[in-house]
Amino acid sequence: MSIVDLAQEFDTGLLSRVLDRGRSTGAAFSEVFIEDRRNVSASLDDGKVESVSSGRDFGAGIRVINGDTTGYAHTADLSERGLMAAADAAAAAASRGDGGKHVVALGPVTRQKVNHVRVVPSDVPKARKIELLMIANDAARGTDSSIVQVSAGYSDSTRRILVANSDGILATDEQVRTLFRLSAVANGDTGLQTGYDSLGHTIGFELFDEESVAELAARAARQAVTKLKARPAPSGATPVVIKRGSGGVLFHEACGHGLEADLVARGASVYANRVGELVASPLITLVDDGTMSREWGAIGIDDEGHLSQRNTLIENGVLTDYMWDYIRSRNENRPQSGNGRRQSYEHLPMVRMTNTFVLNGTEEPDDIIRATEKGVYVAKLGGGSVNTATGDFVFGMTEAYLIENGEITEPLREGNLIGNGPQVLADIDLLGNDFAMGNPGTCGKDGQGVPVGDGQPTLRVKSLTIGGTAA
Repeated sequence: MSIVDLAQEFDTGLLSRVLDRGRSTGAAFSEVFIEDRRNVSASLDDGKVESVSSGRDFGAGIRVINGDTTGYAHTADLSERGLMAAADAAAAAASRGDGGKHVVALGPVTRQKVNHVRVVPSDVPKARKIELLMIANDAARGTDSSIVQVSAGYSDSTRRILVANSDGILATDEQVRTLFRLSAVANGDTGLQTGYDSLGHTIGFELFDEESVAELAARAARQAVTKLKARPAPSGATPVVIKRGSGGVLFHEACGHGLEADLVARGASVYANRVGELVASPLITLVDDGTMSREWGAIGIDDEGHLSQRNTLIENGVLTDYMWDYIRSRNENRPQSGNGRRQSYEHLPMVRMTNTFVLNGTEEPDDIIRATEKGVYVAKLGGGSVNTATGDFVFGMTEAYLIENGEITEPLREGNLIGNGPQVLADIDLLGNDFAMGNPGTCGKDGQGVPVGDGQPTLRVKSLTIGGTAA
């Protein structure tokens, strides 16, 4: 089964009429966003398959912009009558104007192929997907006798979108994502300890020809077993070395959101009005790149029909630009950056990251460890929160170790990293040459979630506060 371009299912004449209807009350801009998303998921817990489900969401959102006012309506009725009714509703919400006629001439379909899917997940029997869960369960439990619980999940999604607007844009994209995750619980003298790992790419089922779910399960199980021997994390300020790939979420949260133009415009970013200033260590170059093939945030177009692109946000420590969507770029007379994204056709687009990462430095990662007399080595960061207006953040450490005399020694129980984004960026004094992307993620903002990726090479922050429990 191949993936059919949505442009083959909707007549351009119909789309033009809907766009014209959206501007019938005098609005300057109208847009049609059509989405067809199909999902399959399966979960396993305690050796048993708990659920296998599939679903489909197919609908359209109509956006009408008149000055500073936006009207939006969405519908699951994709007939001409349903689309016209949504356009009328959006137009009415945006304004009551002159009722003039505005003819929209749509250009040729814009396409940018970021990923090539070899095995469409819907072509794979569900039994094969369940088999992966069982393989992973057996591998985790076989790692050590202390493993007492295993939970695993598989999911895939195929998302087709079409964007047409009154500027003449007609663009489509197909996004296929495949994900596997596993958590393992070990029981010992220190109680229950958990390990977790996941893998996911914007590709098809060929993911499992390239990656082993058994190896992923063993990694998660070993993480849980290692924690059984962990000592309490120290408290206070100390040098922190963050393993490659595992700390990208820190940059995503601690500075990435602050570089989204809508937060900047609202005065909710510590980086507002700082373009051209030194905001980080000169070692740091931060990039957001939607064209990064295979990675979790890869897109051919954003959800406003703009081609995805590579955007340098911080270069050698200097803030060079923000991320932009249609409205913010129009208001500031700036080009769009391919960062207008939405959770589904039921949502308005907003400025969102795609794949956000720090470029390589020059240091060997082992040399970074040896250069650290005493500190903490973070092998995996967990969830966190950030105040974008101040940059203050808290992140969990799900896998961490002591550094003593330039060597990684004892494992630590889970604790927190506490700091300030701009200060951490300034305090990065060693940057490795071993860049890697981290685990697939979902970024939440204003009630919407979208898939994102992040990454970085091994690096050292010369001082970060650890919120541990050791006396």
